[in-house]
Amino acid sequence: MGKPRKTVTKPKRDHPPTATPVLARNRHPDLYLCLLLSAVTLAVYSQAVHFDFLNYDDPDYVTGNFHVRNGLTWDGVAWAFTSFHAANWSPLTWLSHMADSQWFGMRSGWSHATNVLLHTGAALLLFAALKRLTAARWPSAFVAFLFALHPLHVESVAWISERKDVLCALFWFLGLYGYARYARQPDVVRYLLVLTAFCLGLMSKAMIVTFPFVLLLLDVWPLRRANRLAILWEKLPFFALAGGAALLTFLAQERSYTVRSLSAIPFGLRIENAVAAYASYIVKMFWPVNLAVFYPYRFELPMWQVAAAAALLVGITVLVVFRARANPYLAVGWFWYLGTLVPVIGLVQVGAQSSADRYTYVPMTGLGIMLAWGAADALRRYPRARTALAVFAVAGCSVLTWCQLRYWADSGSLFQHAARVTSGNYIAHNNLAQYDLTLMRNQDALGHAVEALRIKPAYPEAHANLALALRRLGKLDDSEREYQSTLRLLPSNGPAHAGYGALLVVEGRTNEALVQFSAAAQLRPDDDDAHYNLGRVLAAVGRTNEAVAQFSEAIRLQPENAEARHSLGLILLSRGRLDEALAQFRAEARVKPDDAGVHYNLATFLVSTGRLDEAIAQFSQALRIKPDFAEARRRLEMARAQRDRSRRE
Repeated sequence: MGKPRKTVTKPKRDHPPTATPVLARNRHPDLYLCLLLSAVTLAVYSQAVHFDFLNYDDPDYVTGNFHVRNGLTWDGVAWAFTSFHAANWSPLTWLSHMADSQWFGMRSGWSHATNVLLHTGAALLLFAALKRLTAARWPSAFVAFLFALHPLHVESVAWISERKDVLCALFWFLGLYGYARYARQPDVVRYLLVLTAFCLGLMSKAMIVTFPFVLLLLDVWPLRRANRLAILWEKLPFFALAGGAALLTFLAQERSYTVRSLSAIPFGLRIENAVAAYASYIVKMFWPVNLAVFYPYRFELPMWQVAAAAALLVGITVLVVFRARANPYLAVGWFWYLGTLVPVIGLVQVGAQSSADRYTYVPMTGLGIMLAWGAADALRRYPRARTALAVFAVAGCSVLTWCQLRYWADSGSLFQHAARVTSGNYIAHNNLAQYDLTLMRNQDALGHAVEALRIKPAYPEAHANLALALRRLGKLDDSEREYQSTLRLLPSNGPAHAGYGALLVVEGRTNEALVQFSAAAQLRPDDDDAHYNLGRVLAAVGRTNEAVAQFSEAIRLQPENAEARHSLGLILLSRGRLDEALAQFRAEARVKPDDAGVHYNLATFLVSTGRLDEAIAQFSQALRIKPDFAEARRRLEMARAQRDRSRRE
């Protein structure tokens, strides 16, 4: 008998060949999610590029900062790394503001656009980091969308002064992404990349000092790294850098007198406020309404609120510890939230706020992790419900963020909203007074300044704004009393010295005004207006050499100070230094191209020096700006006649 023949059965196809295009369509879901995340974030925040600078911190960080206005210079870089300006050491933040100024000038839209792009980049890095850490695409995407679009984060993105927040988050999440790679496959290069990201974050904002603590949490979940001694040892350089940065920041804030003493705010009250703040941020995450740029410190908290907040925190802590083995992401997310808020929770009180929405920028990621992975587990059997819930949450956040953004368009809308949704907000009323003063709405400014002082009588900035409003309304005696009150409360208030000096000039008390303007220039050596005002008074009392020095300093600090150039030009003209005077008048015309009077004055000077063709061009420009400028038309005809006569001769 022959051997039986073996039959070979060909495997059947699990799916027809036509399924290949379906697989191809699903080949890059992470890329599609990143594109969607970027598109939605940019669309929601697109209105920010039309917003103005604010009168709250933006002058310190950008508009009134000489080093930033000058762009990227060697002196500016040295200042960025050695300065404790604004009560912080954040050189990378200063360099980013300088870069904006270098490339875009003092145009607020570009600075807002930079913040939005950095925020978008941070959201993308958060998604990439969580995806690499957990291999869970949809929960990672949900946390990233929540970070990008939650209304609590509007403050960090729409406020140019909070560039430090978005920069810090960018490097924080870059470090997390790098750590995910290092933990899976450790080597020196990957370790140094994580350490570098941490250092860059420290140079952006010191709040990243809790980064190594977060790494330890991630070692527990999702990385589940077993060698505890090794993972502690590798964190030592991170903790050393964090400790140094924390000490440096504390010294900077103490030197700037922003750290509140225990006599001003007792430690017991700080603990009560911290407990209430922890709970309020959780409530705002789920019910983000009545958000404000400033929340006044509450010196009397109802005990039931503190007790309820403490019960909430203890209850969640007990729950996540109890569920730590079964659902470790709950404990990791919760302690991420609690731990990363420690530097700003108010145990070391810096400033006058009880809490701030911007403080949740990175900490809320921990709550997002709890929510995303918790929902994924709870609704595992109902994927459509899970998807619908996620879409609803993201869409709701997008709408609320779009609406919240509108309040940040300018100082007026921002602080009107803050005054409306909070009580006792003296900062809001004072900044509204300042905003109204810039628009010459002096009576409105007076009302807001009075309200700020009703809430906080010993508030020097409000006294100064009230003094200016009274001076403009012709109430000089009342204005003088307010300036004196300001300087009694805060002798180092440079603008108050300058305002008082202007009042004294109006009253003809020139020598007294000189004292005030000198103090203003000494207190604010980088303020071009302070030097210009001092120069004016020096010129008025005949000290022209000193006046020239002050006008020159004002121009050095701000080349576009047209008034300083005009005043310097007049002194040079009186001394017969015609070419130097002409250079100043020409520069004044470049700075104020739409001022018919400036072109007329320049043309008149050019006629006196025999430069008739140039004079005719300037008279003509004055008439293009102001067609009914009769004197300019008459002088133009005279200049043309004089030119024609000289040509015939």
